[in-house]
Amino acid sequence: MYNDNMKFVDTHEWVRVVEGDLVEVGITHHAQELLGDLVYIELPKVGQHITFNETIGVVESVKAASDLYSPVVGVVTEINEQVVSDPTLANTEPHTVGWLFKVKLDNLAQLDKLMSADEYKAAIGA
Repeated sequence: MYNDNMKFVDTHEWVRVVEGDLVEVGITHHAQELLGDLVYIELPKVGQHITFNETIGVVESVKAASDLYSPVVGVVTEINEQVVSDPTLANTEPHTVGWLFKVKLDNLAQLDKLMSADEYKAAIGA
């Protein structure tokens, strides 16, 4: 579930390199378990420059609403329209087809500052 080609932040977002300096961002399996069934997702706009730890969207579930925070710095290149139309994809497959958006990183080295899968698992007590 949490694998070595992913990086994590303590606000429960993950990052995975797609190609070069292009990454996918999503919420972790742990986050979706805490939230429950997702009913609405608001994402940043394509072309928006995002900064680390900036509030960039919202996920709402039947239990609560939670802010999304940017785990990276860069420009949003794509949002996952499927997950906007069907937020439950972020519940059922949060680390695959339930990704939220893609970002062209300002600097690939920033990923070195994020948690590894093992560090994230330790942080959440998994």
